[in-house]
Amino acid sequence: MDSLIAIGSSASYIYSVVMLFIDGHLYFETAAMILVFITVGKMLESYSKGKTTSALKSLLRMAPQRARVIRDSVEFEIEIDDMVVGDIFVVRPGESIPSDGIVIEGESAVNESALTGESLPVDKKVGDHVAAATINQSGAMICKATKVGNDTLFAEIIKMVSEASTSKAPVAKLADIISGYFVPVVMGLSLITFIIWLIVNRDVGYALDRAVSVLVVSCPCSLGLATPVAIMAGNGVAARNGILFKNATALQETCGIDIVALDKTGTVTKGEPELTDIISSDGVTEEYLINVAVALERNSEHPLARAITNGRQSNLMVEDFTALPGNGVRAIVDGAECFAGSYKFIRNRFSISDILEEGYNKLASEGKTPLFIVKNGELLGLIAVADTLKEDSVEAITCLKQMGIYVVMLTGDNQKTANAIGNIAGVNSVVADMLPNDKEKIVRELSLYGKIMMVGDGINDAPALTRSDIGVSVSSGTDVAIDSSDIVLMKNSLKDIAAAIKISRATYKVILENLFWALIYNSILIPVAAGLFIPLGITMNPMFGALAMSLSSFCVVCNALRLNVMDVYKTVRTNKKNTIDSEVINETMRKIKGEKIMEKTIKIEGMMCGHCEATVKKALEALDGVSEAVVSKDSGTAVVKMNSEISNDILKNAVEDKDFTVTGIN
Repeated sequence: MDSLIAIGSSASYIYSVVMLFIDGHLYFETAAMILVFITVGKMLESYSKGKTTSALKSLLRMAPQRARVIRDSVEFEIEIDDMVVGDIFVVRPGESIPSDGIVIEGESAVNESALTGESLPVDKKVGDHVAAATINQSGAMICKATKVGNDTLFAEIIKMVSEASTSKAPVAKLADIISGYFVPVVMGLSLITFIIWLIVNRDVGYALDRAVSVLVVSCPCSLGLATPVAIMAGNGVAARNGILFKNATALQETCGIDIVALDKTGTVTKGEPELTDIISSDGVTEEYLINVAVALERNSEHPLARAITNGRQSNLMVEDFTALPGNGVRAIVDGAECFAGSYKFIRNRFSISDILEEGYNKLASEGKTPLFIVKNGELLGLIAVADTLKEDSVEAITCLKQMGIYVVMLTGDNQKTANAIGNIAGVNSVVADMLPNDKEKIVRELSLYGKIMMVGDGINDAPALTRSDIGVSVSSGTDVAIDSSDIVLMKNSLKDIAAAIKISRATYKVILENLFWALIYNSILIPVAAGLFIPLGITMNPMFGALAMSLSSFCVVCNALRLNVMDVYKTVRTNKKNTIDSEVINETMRKIKGEKIMEKTIKIEGMMCGHCEATVKKALEALDGVSEAVVSKDSGTAVVKMNSEISNDILKNAVEDKDFTVTGIN
């Protein structure tokens, strides 16, 4: 662009100097105004481009400069660069935390918006992690530094955002190729224009006017700006919302995602079992039931036991505690023999009432793990423990589906529990009973049906994250998972997956708009500047050509700035249709796991209504090995899909126990 402007303004000036002594037409104002308009345009462009990097600048301003450390029992201030791992530092209310660390004394609420984009403060107590550049809002804390300087999470975020903003997206190669040929082509067109007007008997001044107009109206700058300013703006919007794209390629490629594969534990769910339900027998209070359960489980190391005892105390005395692996626990509680165990274990030893049996079936169908509590041979009741969904999982998955994306949940849980959680979450498909090394195989197969995004947080997710087209990790995940991913979600929220895709789609749309208008601008105005439309009374002064060129670059940048005002969490239905066949994918997954799906058709008499259908379906799907039962009262059949052989007697008994009659099984 500078070459075109320099040649155009210099030609006007030199010609005017020569003609000053020959008494010809002068173009000093053209030479001057070209440079004035270009300078004004560059000023506006620089100001607008500065806006696109506002997120990075605001991050840099948050970086702490000094730290208050305690060394040899003396508290004093030092520069951040002088901190070392292991330093004990003090953070008072209102101060910025100088490094990553662990709280060793005190409690406070910390504003972590610099990292996550979430303005609500997070409570911190002894043992909790704190991060550099977050703001201590209330109480004083004493912390131990675990990462300092360029190793802190905050420094890594700045580096990631900076590199992503300055890297080139694949679509930028097109603009680079065009821009590389643009300047010499325009110079050639300008020379041809000058020669043609001389040939048609126009004077040198007129021919020069047209040639200079061609030079100054041409705008390779708008082509060059089309991609980088959009990338900068898109990354800025993402960073402000706690979504970190590692490079521009990830930002562009995310817009084409067809399938999202979600790891269940810690991604869709919280990853920590919780006590969810309490059902007590007649004459037993819930408080007493929990008291006995906590007493039984407080000596157990099982994760389910921790969910029951978490934050709860029992005043009952426990003796002779015994763990029963795979079944439950036994102990003497206040002199009485007590058990906490699974349905299978308790059913073989004690009588279960209809109310508790019904409660067990309901809770198990919801993907929860019920435990029965027994005292002196009598059931006190049952409690249920489950790894519950994150608060926003259902909303996030609904949003993804509305965007035309197929959502798959991956888990090592059994099929029954996985289906229950999948139904609540609203995913399109569930892949269960997976071994840790199965995820990479499944992602590889899913990629045959479209561009796939894998979302995970564990070490076992790393191969799948690498294999996918776009890997997404949550910041609470392992370092290996984060290193293997293309996008990091700082808020650990599934809603940010949909937000990342929206940002990518909007950014790519802006890039295409910028390229389109830059090309259209040049395609229209270069012929106008050359004088092709003079017979129609349309011409162009070089000064206005320079102004138009400057405004074109300015408009390209302003178009990119629209990304800064987008609502990344607004649910928007798109025209993209999900054309993926769930049954085809499920069949593919079964082949990967080596499952053989068998079907049996049971002929049943006595089904009269929808409730009857639901009762038979529930009874059959409660059997181990049954993946699905399709029941119809109209045809009087139940089509049972099994991934392991089940005898006809077991199927018949399951139905007839519900007071229906089986007349045949094929």
